[in-house]
Amino acid sequence: MKHIISPTDLTVTELSELLDLAEEIIREPKKYSDVCRGKKLATLFFEPSTRTRLSFEAAMLNLGGNILGFSSADSSSAAKGESIADTIRVISSYADICAIRHPKEGAPFVASVHSTIPVINAGDGGHNHPTQTFTDLLTIKNLKGRLDNLCVGFCGDLKFGRTVHSLINALARYDNIKFILISPDELRVPTYIRKEVLEANQIEYQEVRNLEESMPELDLLYMTRVQKERFFNEEDYVRLKDTYILDTKKMSYAKQDMLVLHPLPRVNEISTEVDDDPRAVYFKQAEYGVYVRMALIMKLLELEE
Repeated sequence: MKHIISPTDLTVTELSELLDLAEEIIREPKKYSDVCRGKKLATLFFEPSTRTRLSFEAAMLNLGGNILGFSSADSSSAAKGESIADTIRVISSYADICAIRHPKEGAPFVASVHSTIPVINAGDGGHNHPTQTFTDLLTIKNLKGRLDNLCVGFCGDLKFGRTVHSLINALARYDNIKFILISPDELRVPTYIRKEVLEANQIEYQEVRNLEESMPELDLLYMTRVQKERFFNEEDYVRLKDTYILDTKKMSYAKQDMLVLHPLPRVNEISTEVDDDPRAVYFKQAEYGVYVRMALIMKLLELEE
């Protein structure tokens, strides 16, 4: 039995097989519409979510399976003080596979230790978000045709952004990747990412503050929102929340084939005027999330079409 807690829980070969299956599902969705008949997915969301929770549920329904779960800690026994370990022991008797989101880093790992069904980390605090990373990789592979030889810019909240941390970890395993890390000093990528991922693997990277100056160099721009829920005081959030706003003027500095990704939700870090630019693919990215989660559910349940 395999769990997915980090994006690197899949080898590069396994990841390639996952993305290939997701692309096959995109081409022939009806072929996979019944492979999870009789199977149940539990979605345990101790933290709010729209895309991740609904895309997991849509994925299981598209595969012919069933869903159960909750969408906030307040509607679960966590509100009464139940531990993650006890919750997953119970859920293991009700479902065949589980997706868990939790505000505390490491909670999905704890769940996996006590679970008798596959556990998928659907986001744990500011730590990891592997299925968003698989979604990002499918988007890049499908639209750019490759996962190597890329200059990737990350902009915004690089300190608390679990999607950023996960994607850096994943892309670091491919050849000739360069990162440009664009953020205010207070929201820089954590030291452990710089030391243990980038420098340990001798990956080229720059840390800068100016978005406009970086735009001409980028093959991909990964925008992120400044996350109010991760700040300990309101003043810091208000001061930093509008540091970067991507608009049509800034887009004019970019390559004609550069792609703009965003894990969503967006607040105001991307102007709505950018939505009509063909290089803006964040809503397509959200659509790809369903396909890659369909493929992941199949792989973890060891199901064939």
